[in-house]
Amino acid sequence: MAAPLRQPELSDSARAALEPIVALLASERSAPSSVRDPVSSWKVHVADSLSGLVFGELASAESICDVGAGAGFPGLVLAAALPDARVDLVESNGRKCGFIARAAGVGGLDNARAVNARAEAWATGDGAEAYDAVTARAVGRLSTLAELASPLLREGGVLVAWKGRRNAGEEAELERAADELAMAPAEVRPAGPYAGSEHRHLHLVRKLGPTPAGLPRRAGMAKKRPRGAR
Repeated sequence: MAAPLRQPELSDSARAALEPIVALLASERSAPSSVRDPVSSWKVHVADSLSGLVFGELASAESICDVGAGAGFPGLVLAAALPDARVDLVESNGRKCGFIARAAGVGGLDNARAVNARAEAWATGDGAEAYDAVTARAVGRLSTLAELASPLLREGGVLVAWKGRRNAGEEAELERAADELAMAPAEVRPAGPYAGSEHRHLHLVRKLGPTPAGLPRRAGMAKKRPRGAR
């Protein structure tokens, strides 16, 4: 297993963009996160999101899709840290999507866009094979995330998935689904002391070919019947 990650450093401009976002998270009563205290938010949301930049494929990506974006992490942090990248934060919940849009606005993140859609629907339109990287922060099983990512990614693009403790069953499921999804596991790294949750690991999954026929499936099927399941 690789050594724990080193914490990427924020530029002054990135920190200046994130400070009002962290403040908004603390002050807005309806903010869609259970972690709202500013001190905790810098660790649980910001530092955890930055940990994904250990992968050069994400750090150099020009277009990123954050699926199941929730309160906007890691997408908002990546937009601040990578000002030359375009970051689309895809979230099906309208209330959460509204918060993401407000947060991007207060942070002055012109390169971040809130997209109120299911990932499966977005992948059939403007999002189809449009991204160098897809991110997902603990929103589903590995094979489910790989299935959602595949039709969004260009060939050679990557999924970076934030997960908790390693799960041999999930990893085997992804291995079995690799050909069906054109998505192969490439690397797993422990997040170490910068993790936003206990036992955090980062999974890098690479798209190896064109999007297979039949993807995306209709909304919810990737979660209900994950590829590679037994």
